[in-house]
Amino acid sequence: MNKRKVGAAGEQLAAKYLTEHGMKIIAFNFRCRQGEIDLIGYHQAYLVFVEVKYRTGTEKGYAIAAVGHAKQRKICQVADYYRFIHGLGESVSIRYDVVGIQDGKVEWIQNAFSHIYAHY
Repeated sequence: MNKRKVGAAGEQLAAKYLTEHGMKIIAFNFRCRQGEIDLIGYHQAYLVFVEVKYRTGTEKGYAIAAVGHAKQRKICQVADYYRFIHGLGESVSIRYDVVGIQDGKVEWIQNAFSHIYAHY
């Protein structure tokens, strides 16, 4: 199975898990020139941007640890663009979550990191 198919399967598993735990998924793989966000949804009072990481073993490290500062900054830039094109202002509460799937076990980290503001 190629990386894209493995990633898509991981995102589907994450979406199922999140839905079962109360999140309403509204977008899969939102892409723009700034980058991509795996899942976007609503959970409680938040618009949530979700990064999904999938690992079959620990050879390449742990899934959750794969979302470093540079990736977080990229996710925030994409989230800013998503909010802009959908007319969602500062009054909308947002959150950044990470779902790690390691050897078939799902781990959901809510509010995994804070917004990183772009410096233009």
